[in-house]
Amino acid sequence: MSIEARFRFSLDDFNLEVDLDLPSRGVTSLFGPSGCGKTSLLRAIAGLDRHADGYLKVGGLLWQDADSFIPPHRRPIGYVFQEASLFEHLDVQGNLRYGLRRVPESERAISLERAIALLGIGPLLQRRPATLSGGERQRVAIARALAVSPRLLLMDEPLAAVDLERRQEILPWIEALHRELDIPVIHVSHAPEEVARLADHLVLMRVGRVVAAGGVQEMFTRLDLPLALDHDATSVIEATVGGHDEEYRLTWLDFCGGQFTMSRQPIAVGSPVRLRLAARDVSLTLQRQSGTSILNILPVTVDGISLDDDAQVTVRVLAGGVPILARITRKSALELGLQPGMEVFAQAKGIALLN
Repeated sequence: MSIEARFRFSLDDFNLEVDLDLPSRGVTSLFGPSGCGKTSLLRAIAGLDRHADGYLKVGGLLWQDADSFIPPHRRPIGYVFQEASLFEHLDVQGNLRYGLRRVPESERAISLERAIALLGIGPLLQRRPATLSGGERQRVAIARALAVSPRLLLMDEPLAAVDLERRQEILPWIEALHRELDIPVIHVSHAPEEVARLADHLVLMRVGRVVAAGGVQEMFTRLDLPLALDHDATSVIEATVGGHDEEYRLTWLDFCGGQFTMSRQPIAVGSPVRLRLAARDVSLTLQRQSGTSILNILPVTVDGISLDDDAQVTVRVLAGGVPILARITRKSALELGLQPGMEVFAQAKGIALLN
């Protein structure tokens, strides 16, 4: 089962043409600069904008083609806008109950109580929107979208309207939805760090076209895509907490390519985690180094090299099949004689948890 979306339309001087087959599980992020068509595509999927040349099939059910069109109010979707757009004359509980009127009780797969619990808004139910912080308003908006028991959740830059502190407040709740609910999410963003933290699948867009689409680990490290060549290029790694060293206050993180060590984390052994490894924090050596303070040293194979400028190159290496980027000087790459297929060692000076 998947989400098939094909749209072709023009808006003033902007043209959009996409043909996508998206997974029906997890979070898919539509990513790209402002004006590339992310929100236009999301609105087309929601049915908010009707286009004659459009086709949409979700989980085997046809929502739109040349001869048929299910209007937005009949599509089983939840939509979270950039602004919370709550009804100011209703309290939080009233806002949550508003959308339930169009969902028969027999079709409510997510109870209102569960939506409230998932977003942690129980203490806010009697308050009016004007008294809520930006982060609280957005959590209520997400809960309201869930309360209609959607088969597809659409999120249009849900963190764009809040400051960094509120953003960090909301992100764990969105991650909780990912863990707790079996609802596909299509998420729009132009922030790489947000996509790295939330997405399973990434659609990279430019000027109304899909440049590439695939798993988030691969997309962040493909040397033919701009994400890998960005100044803040990052590798995204899925790992599991393998154990803790209480004497030295360290945590071990196991992944397919070996093990990372970082400062002690309050996370249970066996828990899945997502890691971010900045390319500029990775160096390469021909032999495993000793007498170094760096704890994270992995055997890797050079997979590809991209010239960034006259001074630097980005090297993609594989650790047990997991792609990792290293940003080094062109001089170093030449002196090491780096070539695809070479076995070398990657040294990671720092690694961060994304969740």
